[in-house]
Amino acid sequence: MKRFLFPAFILALVLLAPVPSPARQESIRILYVNDFHGFAQPHRPGGAPAPLGGIAYLDAQADRLRREKPSLLLAAGDMLQGHNWANLTRGKGVVELMNAMKFDAMVVGNHEFDFGQEVLRKRLAEARFPFLGANVDGFPGLKPYLLKTVGGVRVAVIGVVTPETAVATHPRNVAGLTFRSTEDTVRQCLKDLRDQADIFVVLSHQGLPADRALAQKVPGIDVIVGGHTHTKIDMPVVVGGTIIVQAWEHAKALGVLDLLFKDGKVVWFNGFLQEISPAAGAPDLQVEKIVAHYARQVDQSLSQAVGKTQVDLDGEQVRRRETNLGDLVADVLKRATGADCALINGGSIRASIPKGTVRLKELYNALPYDNYAVAVRLSGREVREALEHGVSALEENSGRFPQVSGLTFTYSPAAPPGARVREVTVRGQPLNPEGQYVVATNDFIAAGGDGYTVFAEALDPPAEGAGPEDLLKGPRLVFSDPSRWLRDLVADYFRAHKKVSPRVTGRIKLEVD
Repeated sequence: MKRFLFPAFILALVLLAPVPSPARQESIRILYVNDFHGFAQPHRPGGAPAPLGGIAYLDAQADRLRREKPSLLLAAGDMLQGHNWANLTRGKGVVELMNAMKFDAMVVGNHEFDFGQEVLRKRLAEARFPFLGANVDGFPGLKPYLLKTVGGVRVAVIGVVTPETAVATHPRNVAGLTFRSTEDTVRQCLKDLRDQADIFVVLSHQGLPADRALAQKVPGIDVIVGGHTHTKIDMPVVVGGTIIVQAWEHAKALGVLDLLFKDGKVVWFNGFLQEISPAAGAPDLQVEKIVAHYARQVDQSLSQAVGKTQVDLDGEQVRRRETNLGDLVADVLKRATGADCALINGGSIRASIPKGTVRLKELYNALPYDNYAVAVRLSGREVREALEHGVSALEENSGRFPQVSGLTFTYSPAAPPGARVREVTVRGQPLNPEGQYVVATNDFIAAGGDGYTVFAEALDPPAEGAGPEDLLKGPRLVFSDPSRWLRDLVADYFRAHKKVSPRVTGRIKLEVD
């Protein structure tokens, strides 16, 4: 009898024991864009055989991909400012687009502050999606993160923007704001949200090198969706277990990242960039209608021809080398101020101007910022310091790279930052460290923008409570005319000369060690 009782007992235990549930699997998709800068219509970048981009075509692709699986649509900053299409309404048209496209979240980029805090508050109020900025103190409308369940997966999206925003827009635009360390901010958010999410996505506008560093230093980040460096990451990069992606620029690509979860952990991923162009298929008609509405306003306002260029004017290489458009703008600035020489940041020039008739439309695309001419008296030693700063971040394709007039210099990229500049001449003579020179620039640089502190230190700091008009003053200020934008001075130059054909003249030379 006992022989039969033992197996029956075992059987009872088996029947009563809990049955292991099958592993839970979910799949979601993250769609992403960055550095749109208001390029709403298809356009032909320098060297491209056919037009690329077009936000209505991108939206059509996004809709198709969203129908395939549960998805998030994210924007990694610098969406509202740049192209005339966006600038004419100070980003209002972009928010209208993003509402129609049903974006889930956007992190602010440094250029979101370019129209000032009051305008940014209006854009936040118009948006039907959150603007994120966990490391920004002093701007209550920004949210630190988004929590959303997508296809059964609890997703936390933490937004951070580069701390360099403090100098990457005009100081008046970020007065009273603090941009904290992205590393410390993300680390704290991960701690606070530990039990509220299955996956942690950092929506970052700080650039690929900083994203890599963040992934190395802060464990627990599943995905970083990045922007700021306009990097074309065709296939996701993995650093320390963190997946890093970025989708180029100007709506020329839509990023796609598929993630497979098993028991709350990412066990598989696949990512790619979907190139966007009119050849990719039909546009979304609702978004196309919005694009056309604001495009008509731009054409009506900026259709006036100001002259002709007999050569293509290069505004795309201005962060890496001397270009003919950089020379032209710096020449106009030097001539308008009567300075000995001129220096501007390459990042102030945002687009090329093709050979042919130049309208205000093309000119304003190339020079979209509300900058005006300033001239400051600097010593030769300070001029060299400014040039050293200009070539100190060559590896980052930084906007601080200088375009110059009235001076020449040679630099070595192999030398360490701060010791790269070799020979410098001003007015055809070697730079005298103890000499005095009047240097023209724009008000952004004069206020310390792009880290050019040598200019800001040469001017008196504003008194407490001073307005924007008091940011630039002091005995070393030689010229300041906030009544006219630099782009309008360039338009006058075209009108006066009718036809231009500037060529690179060897003002900036590369020394190979």
